[in-house]
Amino acid sequence: MAKQVFINLAIKDLQNSMDFYTALGFTNNPQFSDASGKCMVWSDHIFVMLLTHEKFATFTTKPIADTKNNVAGLFSLSVDSIDEVNNIVTNGLNAGGTEPSEMKDYGFMQQRTIEDFDGHTWEIFYMDMSKIPTE
Repeated sequence: MAKQVFINLAIKDLQNSMDFYTALGFTNNPQFSDASGKCMVWSDHIFVMLLTHEKFATFTTKPIADTKNNVAGLFSLSVDSIDEVNNIVTNGLNAGGTEPSEMKDYGFMQQRTIEDFDGHTWEIFYMDMSKIPTE
């Protein structure tokens, strides 16, 4: 079996979250979805599990972080162009997300940040490998 990444997020409104992630370009895998959790597919190897607080709590003994006011993690997705970065973030904003900071340009990498309804932070970036400094 290929190595895969599953990112599990505690969310408050399953349908709104699913709509938001669909707007970013994720697709739903109904095989691993039910009334308390949705499997959202980014690629063949990257999945985001949107889990209601009740379902998420069954996997941990720790309290669920308030990600609207505290950062619990930064999740980054690479794409093939700056236009794709802009399209994804624009679609996410139109779906109700927020952009907490302006685009960052590091010369070899451009990055925009978007947060979902629960404050989970996603960095969408394009990296031009030919522009990476050698020294």
